[in-house]
Amino acid sequence: MSNCSRTVDDMKTFLHVTKGFDSQQRMKFYDIWAETYDQDHNMMCYRAPHMTVKFLSDNFDGSPEEVQVLDVACGSGWVAQQMVELGFRHFAGVDGSKGMLEQAAKTGLYQDLKLALLGTEPLPTQTGWFDVVIIVGALRDGFVPVSVVRELCDAAKPGGYICMSRVDPKSESGNKYKVSMEKELQLMEEEGLWTHVITREMDKYMMDVYNICKDVHDEQYLNGTMYLYRKSLNESLCT
Repeated sequence: MSNCSRTVDDMKTFLHVTKGFDSQQRMKFYDIWAETYDQDHNMMCYRAPHMTVKFLSDNFDGSPEEVQVLDVACGSGWVAQQMVELGFRHFAGVDGSKGMLEQAAKTGLYQDLKLALLGTEPLPTQTGWFDVVIIVGALRDGFVPVSVVRELCDAAKPGGYICMSRVDPKSESGNKYKVSMEKELQLMEEEGLWTHVITREMDKYMMDVYNICKDVHDEQYLNGTMYLYRKSLNESLCT
């Protein structure tokens, strides 16, 4: 990254305009960003999809070729591309950005793609259908509210897996969101809706563009947390 400081600075300026955006404004921004999203995230060493998919695969009990996967906040399709390499074949995707869904469609991996602003509109999927429900990076302030976690559970079939990764942003109220989310995860477990499989910290999953310095030795990275739950085998719904 020592010869890319100006590019990183450009990204810092580019992303700065999203501060204070509401969810609808943010999705319009992502419509504009969609065509260069993958390129820009490669530059920022974005490893969350790879790390989360590996985390899921390492703890998944089943045949990946046969399962139905719901990729929530699917963006450009990065998660599905990682999962295909591990044998997963059947994908449905949901995102709040039309531009991102257009990019996801270009991968040719999704059998179904739907537009929905999560937290404002209900998750547009069949209840109790998916073997795996996965969401990477979107569980944070201004993106996907904690309340959506129950919808993720609802979309999974009994015995299905719900895999989530969450960022710990230094420039947002990340700790407040984390406390609220983990309280909800625990409450849902106490209600018997799912069982906890494993939680793992996600180390250095992406450069912290807001706080990065030009000196390569001072590069800063964001960390996060990955969670895996398994829906109860009974027919109770999460909603």
